Amino acid sequence: MKRIVLFLVTNLAVGLVLSITLSILGADRYLQANGLNVASLAVFSVIVGFAGSFISLLLSKTMAKWSTGARLIEQPQNADEQWLLDTVRRLADKAGVAMPEVGIYEGAPNAFATGAFRDSAFVAVSSELLQSMTHEEVEAVLGHELSHVANGDMVTLTLIQGTVNTFVVFLSRVVGFVVDRAVFRTERGVGMGYYVTVIACQILFGIVASIIVAWFSRLREYRADAGSAQLLGSPRAMIAALRRLGGLEQGPLPQAFQAHGIADAGSLLGLFASHPPIEARIAALESARPA
Repeated sequence: MKRIVLFLVTNLAVGLVLSITLSILGADRYLQANGLNVASLAVFSVIVGFAGSFISLLLSKTMAKWSTGARLIEQPQNADEQWLLDTVRRLADKAGVAMPEVGIYEGAPNAFATGAFRDSAFVAVSSELLQSMTHEEVEAVLGHELSHVANGDMVTLTLIQGTVNTFVVFLSRVVGFVVDRAVFRTERGVGMGYYVTVIACQILFGIVASIIVAWFSRLREYRADAGSAQLLGSPRAMIAALRRLGGLEQGPLPQAFQAHGIADAGSLLGLFASHPPIEARIAALESARPA
């Protein structure tokens, strides 16, 4: 319930900020005098900006299961699956969240957590991660994912994405309208200059938005690493798990869930990476470890 309220309040706040900012700058009077309804555009931008992100969040568990082919563990078929369920249940209790659904999928070493609600999440690990890590290291990875759930990171990332999407939609149309009037001299309605400028601005502003979202995603990875160390009582296992991951060929997740994994395959440009370098994550854990 708190997160639904937060979502609604964020929508309202973003719309108000857009309208108030233009009002303070005096731009709203110019735009309205030339035929652009700022209030309607703000509402439109909020709806478009948040709708896609919110729908993706609500469907995240279903899409994760479908896209990775994860098999839900309902009745453990062997000792490893029983251990996995017991470990997730114990960590969930420590983290103060309800027992999530647990799954295993075929693939290179990775793990992820997703879901719209902290008490109805889905945690999955790859078969190769289970085979290539010790139980202690897998437990640290699970602690990392349960920390994401406890921190509400999936919802927060959706709000961040929705907010930047809203600004992209709004600002690209404002710039497009101004350019169409001032440069292309369109007097009634909107002309080709508006559409060309909107497309160009959406690409440009979208790149900036991606950098902002990626920056936040990297911050939450540091926090989830620290959360795992807290759940396990020591950062030692999380450090060992990260070192192990650093020596393995990490398995890419579907694009929509790449930011939810324990690690990603890296990015040519660090500004767009959803995860910090493993060396930086290990250094952060070691600097926080008591001497």
